[in-house]
Amino acid sequence: MKISEIVDILDADLLTDVSSMDNEIEKCGSSDLMSDILAGQSEKSLLITGLLTIQAIRTAIIAGIGGVVFVRGKEPAKEIIEMANDADIPLLRTRYSMFVTSGRLHNAGMTGLDGQR
Repeated sequence: MKISEIVDILDADLLTDVSSMDNEIEKCGSSDLMSDILAGQSEKSLLITGLLTIQAIRTAIIAGIGGVVFVRGKEPAKEIIEMANDADIPLLRTRYSMFVTSGRLHNAGMTGLDGQR
Protein backbone atom coordinates (compact mmCIF):
# COMPACT_ATOMS: atom_id res chain seq x y z
CA MET A 1 0.00 0.00 0.00
CA LYS A 2 1.36 3.43 -0.89
CA ILE A 3 1.82 6.31 1.55
CA SER A 4 -0.61 8.36 -0.54
CA GLU A 5 -3.29 5.67 -0.05
CA ILE A 6 -2.66 5.58 3.70
CA VAL A 7 -3.08 9.37 3.87
CA ASP A 8 -6.49 9.01 2.21
CA ILE A 9 -7.65 6.05 4.33
CA LEU A 10 -6.74 7.79 7.59
CA ASP A 11 -7.78 11.31 6.55
CA ALA A 12 -4.23 12.07 7.67
CA ASP A 13 -1.97 15.08 7.46
CA LEU A 14 1.46 14.50 5.97
CA LEU A 15 3.93 16.22 8.29
CA THR A 16 7.17 15.63 6.38
CA ASP A 17 8.58 16.40 2.96
CA VAL A 18 8.57 12.93 1.48
CA SER A 19 10.53 12.37 -1.71
CA SER A 20 7.71 10.17 -3.00
CA MET A 21 4.13 9.53 -1.95
CA ASP A 22 4.56 6.22 -3.77
CA ASN A 23 6.70 4.63 -1.02
CA GLU A 24 5.34 1.11 -0.49
CA ILE A 25 4.29 -0.12 2.93
CA GLU A 26 3.96 -3.90 3.26
CA LYS A 27 2.90 -4.44 6.89
CA CYS A 28 1.60 -2.50 9.85
CA GLY A 29 2.01 -2.59 13.63
CA SER A 30 0.81 -0.48 16.56
CA SER A 31 2.82 0.19 19.69
CA ASP A 32 4.00 2.79 22.17
CA LEU A 33 6.80 0.56 23.51
CA MET A 34 10.12 0.94 21.71
CA SER A 35 11.17 -2.59 22.69
CA ASP A 36 8.10 -3.99 20.91
CA ILE A 37 8.91 -1.93 17.85
CA LEU A 38 12.48 -3.20 17.69
CA ALA A 39 11.37 -6.79 18.26
CA GLY A 40 8.53 -6.83 15.75
CA GLN A 41 8.70 -4.05 13.19
CA SER A 42 10.43 -4.65 9.91
CA GLU A 43 11.57 -2.74 6.88
CA LYS A 44 8.78 -1.20 4.85
CA SER A 45 6.34 -1.49 7.75
CA LEU A 46 4.16 1.26 9.14
CA LEU A 47 4.32 2.18 12.82
CA ILE A 48 1.13 3.47 14.44
CA THR A 49 1.89 5.18 17.73
CA GLY A 50 0.86 7.84 20.19
CA LEU A 51 4.44 8.26 21.40
CA LEU A 52 5.78 11.71 20.54
CA THR A 53 9.45 11.41 21.41
CA ILE A 54 12.64 11.63 19.41
CA GLN A 55 13.24 7.98 20.38
CA ALA A 56 10.28 6.96 18.21
CA ILE A 57 12.07 8.35 15.16
CA ARG A 58 15.44 6.93 16.19
CA THR A 59 13.81 3.53 16.58
CA ALA A 60 12.12 3.88 13.19
CA ILE A 61 15.50 4.61 11.63
CA ILE A 62 17.16 1.59 13.27
CA ALA A 63 14.30 -0.76 12.35
CA GLY A 64 14.01 0.52 8.77
CA ILE A 65 10.37 1.49 9.25
CA GLY A 66 8.76 2.94 6.14
CA GLY A 67 6.45 5.42 7.85
CA VAL A 68 5.06 6.56 11.20
CA VAL A 69 1.47 7.54 12.01
CA PHE A 70 0.77 9.60 15.12
CA VAL A 71 -2.74 8.98 16.43
CA ARG A 72 -5.33 11.03 18.31
CA GLY A 73 -4.34 14.21 16.46
CA LYS A 74 -1.09 14.53 18.37
CA GLU A 75 1.32 17.18 17.11
CA PRO A 76 5.02 16.20 17.18
CA ALA A 77 7.69 18.75 18.03
CA LYS A 78 9.57 20.44 15.21
CA GLU A 79 12.76 18.49 15.99
CA ILE A 80 10.89 15.19 15.51
CA ILE A 81 9.63 16.29 12.10
CA GLU A 82 13.10 17.50 11.11
CA MET A 83 14.72 14.22 12.13
CA ALA A 84 12.14 12.25 10.12
CA ASN A 85 12.71 14.52 7.12
CA ASP A 86 16.47 13.96 7.36
CA ALA A 87 15.88 10.18 7.43
CA ASP A 88 13.24 10.35 4.66
CA ILE A 89 10.64 8.73 6.91
CA PRO A 90 7.10 9.92 6.21
CA LEU A 91 5.24 11.15 9.28
CA LEU A 92 1.46 11.24 9.29
CA ARG A 93 -1.01 12.54 11.84
CA THR A 94 -4.58 11.26 12.11
CA ARG A 95 -7.35 12.23 14.48
CA TYR A 96 -8.36 8.58 14.90
CA SER A 97 -7.45 6.45 17.91
CA MET A 98 -4.85 3.71 17.59
CA PHE A 99 -7.63 1.11 17.48
CA VAL A 100 -9.63 2.85 14.74
CA THR A 101 -6.48 3.65 12.75
CA SER A 102 -5.47 -0.01 12.80
CA GLY A 103 -8.98 -1.10 11.86
CA ARG A 104 -9.24 1.29 8.92
CA LEU A 105 -5.93 0.04 7.50
CA HIS A 106 -6.88 -3.59 8.10
CA ASN A 107 -10.20 -3.00 6.35
CA ALA A 108 -8.29 -1.59 3.38
CA GLY A 109 -6.21 -4.78 3.09
CA MET A 110 -3.13 -4.02 5.19
CA THR A 111 -1.67 -7.03 6.98
CA GLY A 112 -0.20 -7.18 10.47
CA LEU A 113 3.50 -7.68 11.08
CA ASP A 114 3.01 -11.43 10.96
CA GLY A 115 1.44 -11.18 7.50
CA GLN A 116 -1.96 -12.23 8.82
CA ARG A 117 -5.26 -10.66 7.77
